[in-house]
Amino acid sequence: MIICKTPLRISYFGGGTDFPSWYKKNNGQVISSSIDKYCYLMIRNLPPFFHFNYRIRYFKSEFTKKISEINHPSIREAIKKYHKNKSGLEIIHSSDLPSQSGLGSSSAFSVCLVKGLKKLNGVNENNKKVALETIHFEQNILGEKVGSQDQYACAVGGFNIIKFGKKINHQKIKINNSKIKKLERLSSLFFVGFPRNAQLIEEDKIKNLNNKKKIYKQIFAISNDAKKLITSKSNNRFMNDFNNLMLENWNLKKNLSNYVSNNFIDEIYDFALKSGAESGKILGAGAGGFMLFISKDAKSKKKLIKELEPKIKHVDFKFDDAGSSIIFDKRNDIFN
Repeated sequence: MIICKTPLRISYFGGGTDFPSWYKKNNGQVISSSIDKYCYLMIRNLPPFFHFNYRIRYFKSEFTKKISEINHPSIREAIKKYHKNKSGLEIIHSSDLPSQSGLGSSSAFSVCLVKGLKKLNGVNENNKKVALETIHFEQNILGEKVGSQDQYACAVGGFNIIKFGKKINHQKIKINNSKIKKLERLSSLFFVGFPRNAQLIEEDKIKNLNNKKKIYKQIFAISNDAKKLITSKSNNRFMNDFNNLMLENWNLKKNLSNYVSNNFIDEIYDFALKSGAESGKILGAGAGGFMLFISKDAKSKKKLIKELEPKIKHVDFKFDDAGSSIIFDKRNDIFN
């Protein structure tokens, strides 16, 4: 039995420039952090005593004789690619927060599948290789219209500046850095509710990418300004300048697709700015899920949570630095 634990992520800047159709011709850059909310996947060889060979549990349960009969596309294709022996499998998924909510949960799940199945089959890979393999798996094997930031952020963990081009690389910023700790303390996460189909929103963005080149270039430029701000030695006006960049970034993101925001999200955003937030954004593709807000100080954050909590659910979080990990490996009888 293998149990894989992979963090979810929040993204601050650069979302959209991680689409392959963009960064293969232009530079891309995302600034994000994994958080202490996780996706878990238990994978084990199924004993040969059942009338089925595959027992799959996520928000549904599947019991099948053949791999081809598995309905869940990610699980079906991952077993085909990464499970080298012919034994049956049991795969059980659970997560700390709802799926399809803008925190990279789908990619965290894929990272768990790739890392967990490889480990079960005796293959050990570092998380950067797992990240690149997961990007290939989602984009080329599953054929999903997704970017490349979530797989990387969830796999390697930590607060990162991820660069996209001919190669994908990252610069890790220590989460005990004074600026990052302050950003963590003043960031607030809220669940707006109602699930949305991220793929449809991302497909709409990709379809209109050529018409939005100016916006993507501006989003990339803002990510560069944010990088300079984060990596500079000066702490003067850090949160003020960071919030100004976030405000500018949100206004640009809304123009990438008509589906990114809606009347309810706009109302919540405006209310938050009047209730203790200095800036904010919808996370992920948009149209629902989680919203991130940043306050100027602890008192303002406390006020924001008090004012917004009756409308939407607040979720406390901290940055995570570990990345994807195998927390149980029965072959070595180790539990971490």
